[in-house]
Amino acid sequence: MIYKMRIFAVLFCVFCVFLMFGCAHVADQVEPVTVHVTAQVTTPMSTEDFEFVSEGNTLSGMLDQPTKDEAHALIIFIHGYGNTNVRDWWSFHDLRTRFAKLGIASLVWDKPGQGRSEGVFDINQPVESSAREVLDVVAVLRQRNVPGADRIGLWGISRAGWIAPIAMSQDPSIAFWISVSGVDDQESFGYMLESNLRIEGRSEEDVEMLLAEWGRGFEITNEGGSFEAYMAATENLRHDPFMLRFTGSPDRDAAKFKVEQTRFLTGELQVHPQTGLMIYVPGFEDMLRGLDLDVLALFGKKDTNVNWRKTKALYERTIGENPSATLRVKTFADGNHNIHQSETGGSQEMQAMQERIKSEGYYEAQIEWLAEHVLPK
Repeated sequence: MIYKMRIFAVLFCVFCVFLMFGCAHVADQVEPVTVHVTAQVTTPMSTEDFEFVSEGNTLSGMLDQPTKDEAHALIIFIHGYGNTNVRDWWSFHDLRTRFAKLGIASLVWDKPGQGRSEGVFDINQPVESSAREVLDVVAVLRQRNVPGADRIGLWGISRAGWIAPIAMSQDPSIAFWISVSGVDDQESFGYMLESNLRIEGRSEEDVEMLLAEWGRGFEITNEGGSFEAYMAATENLRHDPFMLRFTGSPDRDAAKFKVEQTRFLTGELQVHPQTGLMIYVPGFEDMLRGLDLDVLALFGKKDTNVNWRKTKALYERTIGENPSATLRVKTFADGNHNIHQSETGGSQEMQAMQERIKSEGYYEAQIEWLAEHVLPK
């Protein structure tokens, strides 16, 4: 659809910032009161500021160390789409404390231009740039002999499903990976659109029409068609209530359309010849196939943001077929994109949630897997 990257970013910013990190933010606004009151008595970890330099920016975050014994390993958290504020939002605090109880250190930092990190925030920061941050911080952790840095693993959700493999393919010493609501190599907006239209009760005729307009609009964009042709081809889609909830207007910017189109025409952005979808990471399947490490993949069966079935199948035919790797897949019947208990997994339900509760077994699956594959026997 128009400027696929633009609309995809808008939607994922809303879904994966408000609904994923926003959800963490909302939940953690309740949690810190308890943490502050009981910190001196019950906290399983000590937390200190941590800074490192990547691509000229000093990035700032928090390093947690278990208080009981020296860390056996260290987990790096990789954000999905959108803004970050790791200190004020107590990002991933639910997992960080659980991992510390296991004797595992953890590290999370703000994206460039967010929190205390230098730089300019870019909602469409290239995944290669985000992967560079991971590689740079891994090198710093080892140089500083941070406890746990002799066995580093990655934890990432959604968009991090592209970032982590890029980093791991360039640093084979990264030992393990927990992938939550991971992605395959291609655009998933069509899946998101179709899933949510059906949940909202649209007729089959309407669903087919809107999907066809989305597909035609993208063809015009990546094949060099005119802005006027794009606007005509997407008339119904641009005015659809589902789209308007996120774009705010049916109008589009001709200059931005041209910029995005140029990225396709120059080959900067690629389209899969069979599916007609934009490729986010060229060679992604071979990249996954070459990962010699232990992987835990968690999916919510009601995820309407990314096609979890495609990602699961991709992991199984790549990582799962690698004799030098291990793959464990855990699905949650009521889990949405954030593995929160959900009736539909749709965007409206996710936005309206007043209480966000992780699917049963979400934490246990990770703790058990870490005990088996990461902690010393």
